[in-house]
Amino acid sequence: MNIIETHHLTKTYAGFTAVSNVDLHVPKGTVYGFLGPNGAGKSTTMKMFLGLTKPTSGDFVIDGKKYPQDRIRILKEVGSFIEAPSFYGNLTGEENLDIVRRILGLPKSAVDDALELTGLSKWRKRLARKYSLGMKQRLGLASALIGRPPILILDEPTNSLDPVGIHEIRTLIRSLPEKLNCTVLVSSHLLAEIELMADNIGILNQGRLLFEGTLEELKQEGKLKGYPTDNLEDTFLAIIEQDNMHRGGGRPYVNEYGVRV
Repeated sequence: MNIIETHHLTKTYAGFTAVSNVDLHVPKGTVYGFLGPNGAGKSTTMKMFLGLTKPTSGDFVIDGKKYPQDRIRILKEVGSFIEAPSFYGNLTGEENLDIVRRILGLPKSAVDDALELTGLSKWRKRLARKYSLGMKQRLGLASALIGRPPILILDEPTNSLDPVGIHEIRTLIRSLPEKLNCTVLVSSHLLAEIELMADNIGILNQGRLLFEGTLEELKQEGKLKGYPTDNLEDTFLAIIEQDNMHRGGGRPYVNEYGVRV
């Protein structure tokens, strides 16, 4: 059963197509890795799910509820972490979460629960401005997790973290479906990172969905097309570069270090 489905979902801005006819299928109770280079359209897709920007055409269904008629009901079921989290630096982590709790009309125990889930209970009384980057990311996740929503939408939650921080956040995300009986849609531009936590993946490039399925299915498709498959990151990069070449741009994929691959 799919908890998120899109049908020809499209978003254009003044002639530029950010998302083009995307048909996405996110199985319930899984971690779904949403992959693509920076600027591929991942964040735009997630913002459409959250009602932060309207689709130009197409539609989507989340947990049986259709946008736009069920927009408010959808939002009540979704916890989100989009771009860098922002907080009131002069308030503690606990106080920041309490603002979210009151907006959502949740019991006071929801703050304790979110702090416990993200390992922040020990630092609940510390001012948010004194949190490390990793702790701020955890506080962002706590804000998304508060009230234990059945669906989580997380946009590059490990961005800018050091290896230890990445491992901690990745381990937490991997545990969430079993721990909270929820579904997680998490975006990244690094397959190596998603490979360690996702059940299914979708690969987006220049607004188009190039692949959707399991990691094993990605490997099999790579073999059929003659792509390198010893390392799935190489398979991902080959798919992206082939799509860029097919579009006539001849534009290679450049990784986060500025190296052509």
